[in-house]
Amino acid sequence: MRHAKTVLTATLSLLGLAAPAIALDTRNCAPRDTVVDRLANTYGETRRSMGLGANNAVVEVFASNDSGSWTITVTLPNGITCLVASGQAFEALADAPPAKGNGA
Repeated sequence: MRHAKTVLTATLSLLGLAAPAIALDTRNCAPRDTVVDRLANTYGETRRSMGLGANNAVVEVFASNDSGSWTITVTLPNGITCLVASGQAFEALADAPPAKGNGA
C-alpha cells in the first residue's frame, strides 16, 4: 500500500507539472466510460487507487492481477480520460507504516 501511495504521490506531482501538456495532447484520450471499459475488457484491469491532482483532475491506477499489467489515467473535469503511463509487473503492496520515532 505504501508503494502504491508513493507511486500515486509521485504521479500527482509530475502531473502538476505536465497538466497543460496533457490537456493539449488528446491522442490518448477518450470519454472515461470508454477508457474504463477498454481497460477492463481488453486488459482485465480494475481500479486500484485514485487521487485528486491539479485543476481537479482525477488520477487513477488500474491493474490486473492475472496479467500484471497496469495503467495510470487522468480524468479532466470535462469527463475526458487520458492515458498517462502503463506497464507490467504490477504488485499490490500492504506495507505497514513505520514505527513512530524511526524518522522514516
